[in-house]
Amino acid sequence: MNFDFTEEQLMIQQTAREFAQTEIAPSTIERDKNAEFPKEIVKKLGELGFMGMMVDPKYGGAGMDTVSYVLAMIEISKVDAAVGVIMSVNNSLVNYGLEKWGSDYIKENYLTPLAQGEKLGAFALSEPEAGSDATHQSTMAVKDGDEWIINGTKNWITNGQNADVYLVMAQTDKEKRHKGITAFVVEKGTPGFEHGVKEDKLGIRSSDTCSLHFTNCRVPDKNVIWDVGKGFYFAMNTLNGGRYGIASQAVGIAEGAYEAALKYSLQRKAFGTEIFNHQAIQFKLSDMATRVEAAKLLTLQAAAMKDAGQDYIKEASMAKLFASETAVYCALEAIQIHGGYGYVREYLVERYLRDAKITEIYEGTSEIQKIVIARELLKEING
Repeated sequence: MNFDFTEEQLMIQQTAREFAQTEIAPSTIERDKNAEFPKEIVKKLGELGFMGMMVDPKYGGAGMDTVSYVLAMIEISKVDAAVGVIMSVNNSLVNYGLEKWGSDYIKENYLTPLAQGEKLGAFALSEPEAGSDATHQSTMAVKDGDEWIINGTKNWITNGQNADVYLVMAQTDKEKRHKGITAFVVEKGTPGFEHGVKEDKLGIRSSDTCSLHFTNCRVPDKNVIWDVGKGFYFAMNTLNGGRYGIASQAVGIAEGAYEAALKYSLQRKAFGTEIFNHQAIQFKLSDMATRVEAAKLLTLQAAAMKDAGQDYIKEASMAKLFASETAVYCALEAIQIHGGYGYVREYLVERYLRDAKITEIYEGTSEIQKIVIARELLKEING
């Protein structure tokens, strides 16, 4: 597989790097501390075309390839993973799902403003009693003429308070279980739909996460995504596309932690020399660098396979699994290399650890990724 990046891909990577350093970095610590949503930054990302990177230009997108998206996500997440996940959800889950399975009406009215960065999207699958087991949806939708009436609660929704468009999975036929789940587009401000209070989180604090509540919320039938009863398949297939987004975020966190540790090791002195010269530190940095590179290659491989039209489910899960574990590992080692300084906000690396942990949980836990990988391996064995 060839990873000699094109001139366009390198330009996108450089643009993302410069934007992250000049527009995102100055406010990262304060936004993290105050759990402040980066509204102006998201607006500027939209103007750059980064909120609809892979969407066809006829729907307002930038028409870029997945490899370009991964490169941009890494650079953004290296500086602020909270901004990275906002960008990832809009691109990998919302836009991807609507472009692939949405009707012409949905693409024109929802995908286009989402891809242009004029609106922000959210993906609502998880519930208080339905996390990894997404087949047991309690949120119900009942047909009433040319409308659906939705009742229920969704949990842990990224962009929950600030989104304009929500992709909501609901049970429409309980007897059919997962084959009776349907996906809907629900607009912010629809009567009977409101969001809960923002969760006070360990990490990615600048990204808002909250519950959603539906009480006799009426949605037109034309807002059904794909077909009635296809909601579970829509969600699972969309999540397959989202995993390389979170893998990219995790690579960015890991690379940021590694680079911070390397820089510190070349400045800090102990026992008469820079700590980089001590073998114990060299071993840590060598392991970090190796894992970052491996995680990046796994993620790029999944992206390249998607661009080539190949089945990338196994590779995306492998990338998400390994990259998220690498993010936690590198963040821990970065703190260890910084010593006491690594434990305080001023030196940044403690935030990498707080941000890293969630990558092992959302969009499919590490345990779920292993199940997905095992299933794909079995398919390969059985032909």
